[in-house]
Amino acid sequence: MTISTLSASDSDTICAIATPPGRSGVGIIRVSGPAVTRIANQLLHFNPKPRFAHYCPFFESAEQILDQGIALFFQGPNSFTGEDVLELQGHGGYFVLDNVLQTVMTAGARLARPGEFTERAFLNNKIDLAQAEAIADLIDSGSREAARSAMRTLQGEFSRLIERLAESIVHLRVYLEAAIDFTDEEIDFLSEGRISEKLKEVINQLDDILAQARQGALIREGMSVVIAGKPNAGKSSLLNVLAGKDSAIVTDIAGTTRDLLSEQINLDGMPVHVTDTAGLRVSRDIVEQEGIRRALSAVKAADRILLMVDSTKETVDQHNLAAYLSSPGFGELAQNLDISRVTIIQNKADLTGLDASFTASANASEPAVIKLSVKHKSGIGLLTQHLKDCMGFQATREGGFIARRRHLDALSKTRLCLLQATFQLDQHGAAELVAEDLRHAHQYLGEITGQFSTDELLGRIFSSFCIGK
Repeated sequence: MTISTLSASDSDTICAIATPPGRSGVGIIRVSGPAVTRIANQLLHFNPKPRFAHYCPFFESAEQILDQGIALFFQGPNSFTGEDVLELQGHGGYFVLDNVLQTVMTAGARLARPGEFTERAFLNNKIDLAQAEAIADLIDSGSREAARSAMRTLQGEFSRLIERLAESIVHLRVYLEAAIDFTDEEIDFLSEGRISEKLKEVINQLDDILAQARQGALIREGMSVVIAGKPNAGKSSLLNVLAGKDSAIVTDIAGTTRDLLSEQINLDGMPVHVTDTAGLRVSRDIVEQEGIRRALSAVKAADRILLMVDSTKETVDQHNLAAYLSSPGFGELAQNLDISRVTIIQNKADLTGLDASFTASANASEPAVIKLSVKHKSGIGLLTQHLKDCMGFQATREGGFIARRRHLDALSKTRLCLLQATFQLDQHGAAELVAEDLRHAHQYLGEITGQFSTDELLGRIFSSFCIGK
């Protein structure tokens, strides 16, 4: 049961332009709701046949024609929203579409809120919440892999895995409830039913889904990388090499970069947001001071910090990093930097006579070190592989699906409940407590598909959609 007071109104008919603003050959207007047939008759001067493409004029009045194009009518519940839907495909000029939209609104429809068409599809049980989110992810996908993964989620692959996991938990809950109801029987229901073994199987099933979800979240959201360091260490040159174009100005003059400069690259399907920053040093220039402040702020929020070092001038590695960070100009970096997110990039290896190399961190308190030459692009492959490894990204995983942070959070909470249930069973043999933990686990899973949801959650999700979807 969905815990929500939201409902598709019986009297509201909504409309919106479904194509992006601007000039195009074709523009689409969508209408959904109970007044669709009346509005269609008023605009087309006839009742359109369901699931049939009519090439016809769109009328403003008895004589005045607004446009001509294709009209498609989908009779509910056999439509995207589950309601009667009219789709008008006309010419893509702004004023043409706006005139048709205004006529539709005059006929009795109101302008749809962002995501309201998809929201109605969810509320009318045409799709679940994970599939609804996948629609927005498909539209926003920034790579071929992201689009494919979003499509698999839209087709229900993620939801089917969640449903199978939920069924496994329900079977355990049913058996435990029976065990509680028949406590006077001589049969030991907990041991006879191999509850402990089945719990472990469910946890293994969940772990596999969680691993796939983490990959899906990486494909959707990627990682943020900030390149930081002293002036003239090669930060802007590294950004240009990773981006594959001259995004940043590169000169021998220290302090060329004054502001944050970002590019998005794609590493085997994982989006990476790379940001070049102002060189860290003591400066009396007000503009450069602001650039340094922004650089330090970006470092705090990054998934990975690439600390660029000019290896012809100084040697920085795991052993003297703390002293190096206390250099003038690094400001608050030494106090607030999480070493586990740092990779030391010893640049200009070609000038020091050293080969490109990668030295892994021995523990969380020691950053990895990469020797490379940005100028000759030597060692760049070591860096890109390191970035993927840092996030646990596997480009070869087949059949993946898109996932969001809230999905990972729900799966993690489900896992904690299952582990707690295992503890209660092994340590205390308390069937009632195990059953309660399983109930919570089931509810967290239901949040993913929308079986258990709140108005606040639904409002937040659908408000992020574009209008007309």
